[in-house]
Amino acid sequence: MTAIAQKTRHSALKTNLSSALKTNLSSALNTNLNSALKTRLSNLLNTNLSSALNINLSAAPSHLISFIFHFSSFISHLSSLISHLSLYPISDLRSDFPILSREVYGRPLVYLDNAATTQKPLCVLDAMREEYLNVNANVHRGVHYLSQQATDLHEAARERVRSFINARSTTEIVFTRGTTEAINLVAQTFCESQMQAGDEVLVTDMEHHSNIVPWQLQVQKRGIVVRHLPITDDGLLPDSDTIATYLSDRTRLVSIAHVSNVLGTVNPVADIVRIAHEHDIPVLVDGAQSAPHFAIDVQQLDCDFFAFSGHKMYGPTGIGVLYGKEEWLDRLPPYQGGGEMIDRVSWEHTTFERPPLKFEAGTPDYVATHGLATAIDYISHVGLDNIAAHEQELTRYCLEQLQTIPHIRIFGPSSSLSRDAVVSFLVGDIHHLDMGTLLDRLGIAVRTGHHCAHPLMERLGVTGTVRASFALYNTKEEVDVLVEGIRRVSQMF
Repeated sequence: MTAIAQKTRHSALKTNLSSALKTNLSSALNTNLNSALKTRLSNLLNTNLSSALNINLSAAPSHLISFIFHFSSFISHLSSLISHLSLYPISDLRSDFPILSREVYGRPLVYLDNAATTQKPLCVLDAMREEYLNVNANVHRGVHYLSQQATDLHEAARERVRSFINARSTTEIVFTRGTTEAINLVAQTFCESQMQAGDEVLVTDMEHHSNIVPWQLQVQKRGIVVRHLPITDDGLLPDSDTIATYLSDRTRLVSIAHVSNVLGTVNPVADIVRIAHEHDIPVLVDGAQSAPHFAIDVQQLDCDFFAFSGHKMYGPTGIGVLYGKEEWLDRLPPYQGGGEMIDRVSWEHTTFERPPLKFEAGTPDYVATHGLATAIDYISHVGLDNIAAHEQELTRYCLEQLQTIPHIRIFGPSSSLSRDAVVSFLVGDIHHLDMGTLLDRLGIAVRTGHHCAHPLMERLGVTGTVRASFALYNTKEEVDVLVEGIRRVSQMF
């Protein structure tokens, strides 16, 4: 083939390719998509694709490689964008949460306090109302129809939780009132049966009080020792070798937050579990800030205990979960005594049910467990990978925009890849309470104070921070409102 013919062929190839892609893309842009998506699709067309089509294919093999690279990059970005936005209809999701449409002080509510508690979708409220209206009866204790039906819903919820975190068996799923009770359950029963005076529990500087105080109570009762891993100035744990030096022959348990509720730091839990298990030390993971945001696989993590709360993942308050490996739940004594958790009672001796019922004394909140299962269904329908991608993009955007504010101090990892859905900050000398109060007057709900993490505040050298935290229903527009609100408040001081 002559050079002229080859050049003509390459030109025709590019023309046909461009025409085909633009035709299909134009069809996409004419569908019912929001303006932001259309703009981003058009921008993609005018950058990656244009760069690829302007390359001289006949000049050299390297140019062909460059063409393939640009074209592949375009297709990859386009597919990712369409996949994310087509599977993540933010307007539809927000309509599932009526409270998001209300006003506060005459302004649209911008709810950015999701690390404290999330709002509840209608399907969760409807499911709980339906059970109270039509299925209400005590579980496990009756042969009549309503009791059987309520029991089925309750145990179906246990199976739904098991599947959600990929536990081996429902035997390993204990219902609690929340993460706090779950950690207290382990602290009390583990220390009673597995620890002696002088034995150690290892936590970190970034723990919530619910993973500090229960162990300190055992210091007073049993004389155990609580040690804490330090963190770096940017809110990360030390390297694996340093972590290993904090494990001694007296360490009996490591108890660690999966995600910091202040810094948003995502801790390398799988690595920590591996290091601890090399020393035959079990690990408890506080998953209150991780379970709502990305997929959890307790078998893959290989943790021995994992705790999380329903109300932080779009479910009802007063319900939570303790996952425990069956071998450990069998070894631990009961947490509380009463009905439900017994096998047989006599004046001389009482025998107990096997887990999980051994740890569930009294009537459970069987309506809340149904609500939790419904919330898990909702999250699963949206898709945890979609939620994680959406929230990570919000976090990245928030960090980027906050850094344009003079005198702002942002706490935690500088990269959004190392943190999850939480941004804590201070601006100049403005007290966190003043900032939070004035933002509230602008309709912006953030959390202020020590966030139940006094030791971490001491490590950071502050009394408190302002915290914005994201959920699946938050938007970049809300981040813009937050940033503009901070600017406005800053100008008042």
